[in-house]
Amino acid sequence: MLEAQNLTYAIGDAKLVDGVSLSAGAGEVLSIVGPNGAGKSTLLRLLSGEAQPTKGKVYLHGQALAGMDARQIALKRAVLPQQTLLQFGFTAHDVVLMGRNPHLYGGWPGRDDLAIADAALRDTEMTPYAERKYPTLSGGEQSRVTLARVLAQQAPVLLLDEPTSSLDVRHQEMVMGVAKALADKGACVVVIIHDLNLAAAYSDRIALMRSGRLVTCAPACDVLNEELLSDVFECRLRVIEDGCSRLIVPERAHASARLEPAEQAL
Repeated sequence: MLEAQNLTYAIGDAKLVDGVSLSAGAGEVLSIVGPNGAGKSTLLRLLSGEAQPTKGKVYLHGQALAGMDARQIALKRAVLPQQTLLQFGFTAHDVVLMGRNPHLYGGWPGRDDLAIADAALRDTEMTPYAERKYPTLSGGEQSRVTLARVLAQQAPVLLLDEPTSSLDVRHQEMVMGVAKALADKGACVVVIIHDLNLAAAYSDRIALMRSGRLVTCAPACDVLNEELLSDVFECRLRVIEDGCSRLIVPERAHASARLEPAEQAL
């Protein structure tokens, strides 16, 4: 459903994404992980069509993304950005209804659109906040409203940039559970995530990036090994296996071991 061929994105001499090729299909959750500055969000912007690659192409449902108009793209893929800034007095329900715009052909939302928006609010546990002004919501609540907007768009491909970053543990699990449920129904879900344990629990495949390059893209059980993760993240990580589950934990050195001699003397 989504394919990237040799994507490169450069600003001057700096390559933020360097020769990345990968694909994501219907019925799977593909997680993109890697250290800060690895190029994950830039790659997602290229996959969504928000940014144009310096080299390479993106294909959405077999069609070159560069040759599609905005409405065509919006009907086939939905994007959850890291942050959505809305300073006007839209309610949470208004924001979710914005996800229906590609389906309206310039008209007004109908009964079906309202029902879809209501369902998206329920799925993200935001129904009690439907009439709250978006700027009055907490960061985590705003994130869930934005996710509801993405769900209301009903696109078969979802691109989610750090959807759990501002959420508590229960809502992190809820969001990833929603992503997995959509994939189980045939959607293609690509998600950038920092929590390796969430990636382990919900991903079918994991794309591991470092310095703008794709290190590997493989089934989660193949990517989540101690040697590979420790090398890419430049810290010692342990992978504890419990049946079909894997838990990734850092080996913590004593804090004083990281201090320079002069700092230890303070």
